[in-house]
Amino acid sequence: MTLRSVDLRKEPVEAVLDRVERSLGVRLDHGTVVRKRRSVGTRTDRGTWVRIERRGLDRIGVQGGDGTASAEALRGIAKPAWLAGFAWRDETEPVMWRADETELLPGAPAGSAVVAEDPKVTEEWWASLNASLDALAEQHTNRIATPDTETLTQELVTGTVHSVFPGVDTAVVEWRPAHADLNWANVTAPAFCLFDWEDWGMAPRGLDAANLWGASLTVPNLADRVRSERRNDLESRDGKLMLLLVAAKILGPYADPEDPRLVPARKTAEQLLLELQAS
Repeated sequence: MTLRSVDLRKEPVEAVLDRVERSLGVRLDHGTVVRKRRSVGTRTDRGTWVRIERRGLDRIGVQGGDGTASAEALRGIAKPAWLAGFAWRDETEPVMWRADETELLPGAPAGSAVVAEDPKVTEEWWASLNASLDALAEQHTNRIATPDTETLTQELVTGTVHSVFPGVDTAVVEWRPAHADLNWANVTAPAFCLFDWEDWGMAPRGLDAANLWGASLTVPNLADRVRSERRNDLESRDGKLMLLLVAAKILGPYADPEDPRLVPARKTAEQLLLELQAS
């Protein structure tokens, strides 16, 4: 059966919300529902948050789609605690639905996934980001990161980079645990908190920092600040490769010609190619 392409911002989800209420024993606050392309989130009557995700069975892999629950074992990271969850197979499509209940976030998302203006976060915010990412890198896991629901392998890195920059040596040296979807819509402000852990796992060093850099490119000072704060990762060879990977996604065959990130991504990529060839 071919998996239907679905955008949950446009699909009816009332039956799904009803099932979650019955299974978790909560009442969902329908006035707080936030819809994204493949997930829906809402407050509950017990002061918690429930996130519901739709994922094709072909995109679950050996990890089982339980990223948010498994992330509860991570320590030293500013994130909402996981409280409960359950999953079920869709009755008509090769799809798994999963609902996870967590603590409420300490604040609103810092911005959209790709920001158009500086979120003006504090020095304390940057310190908490750095502490969390450093702590994450020291954890141990058998999970493999699945950014955009694709299992992150050496082959995927090579294919993505070579689609725009053929001939680059893309061999990854160091793999570390990563959130794998770090952008301004998945962090809170003014207090830092990193959420939406469904795709976390092992990834090349520097992936998270490179993703946040790519999400900041329309604000040059902000993109520079990300590179400065995470320079230990991004000045490594793997970090430079991850910057090139993010640039390739921006500049690749599906690039939006109106994307304001095209010019800074291309400029950075040209410099990275020189540095990688010299290393």
